[in-house]
Amino acid sequence: MNRPELLDLLGGLLLERESPHPLRVAVDGPDGAGKTTLADELAEFLAGKRPVIRAGIDGFHNPRELRYRRGPDSPEGYFLDSFDYEALRGLLLEPLGPGGSRRYRRALFDYRVDKRVAAPEEEASPGSILLFDGVFLLRDELRSFWDFSVFVHADFDEIVRRAEARDRELMGGVEAVRERYRKRYIPGQELYFSSCAPQEVAEVVLDNTNVNEPKLKR
Repeated sequence: MNRPELLDLLGGLLLERESPHPLRVAVDGPDGAGKTTLADELAEFLAGKRPVIRAGIDGFHNPRELRYRRGPDSPEGYFLDSFDYEALRGLLLEPLGPGGSRRYRRALFDYRVDKRVAAPEEEASPGSILLFDGVFLLRDELRSFWDFSVFVHADFDEIVRRAEARDRELMGGVEAVRERYRKRYIPGQELYFSSCAPQEVAEVVLDNTNVNEPKLKR
């Protein structure tokens, strides 16, 4: 399957869904799997067809002190402490859900400067689709808040290769990237897989190891 065929399929599934409130779509998957790119592509595909709200888990980080309280290499810290799920539910997912006000905020925190942000309050149009990408989205605290979910898979070797190109400057070189993924990110994802089974929960599972020829696993 090529990318246009994939977008036709996924976009069609979303457009077919009828909901009395904005459709809340999770695009889940490990760092580097391609979930942000897929969510951006879907937003472009849906433009002009339905109103789209684009947001992601990066806007709901916890402060650095909390994220790294178990140590910078801790996989448990990555899985358990990275994000503020109460804020995500209260500011975005609940207002867009059944009986919600449709008044929402896209973000609470800017992890790059380690500060809260004053994201403006917005109001969702009728028939809107929230495309929300991030890691750990199908965990127990969030699972019931999604109306549709996609899990984007990629082999860990390929994920690390992409991270080496993307994050080498941010993390201080290729070896630092490899170490961080080996110690924190990949074991953190394995904790997530074993405790939440996201690939069994998601409505669509996509193998994105080859971005030019993604494969639908379910």
